[in-house]
Amino acid sequence: MPHTFLSDDWFSEVDAIRAGLDDDAIPQSYKDLTINVVVIGGPDGDKEVNFSQGSYERGLSPEAPTKVTLPFDIAKTIFVDGNQQAAIQAFMSGQIKVEGDMTKLMAMQTMPPPTDKQKEFTDQLKSITA
Repeated sequence: MPHTFLSDDWFSEVDAIRAGLDDDAIPQSYKDLTINVVVIGGPDGDKEVNFSQGSYERGLSPEAPTKVTLPFDIAKTIFVDGNQQAAIQAFMSGQIKVEGDMTKLMAMQTMPPPTDKQKEFTDQLKSITA
């Protein structure tokens, strides 16, 4: 059953999927990246999360050199659907606000293409997300 993106039930499902992943399902470049994300305007209100060690975690990380603030629908399109073009368009139109070290975001654009295992994780993420 799909769950609302960033809800407690959604995070529980993501945790279960992540527990079944091999180490190589997440690229090393993502494992070295920590970014705080504030998602605004969601059905359950604003959410603070961080992308750390290649996964989503609840709350902000004190180690994150970068904080991104963006609307719920754009966050879902970027993080669940993997639509990087939407990220660029939203940034250019001022819908995404960035504080801190912008080079960390730029590094995400130069990541290698996803492996089959990474695509499988993305497909699982889409299947649990409403």
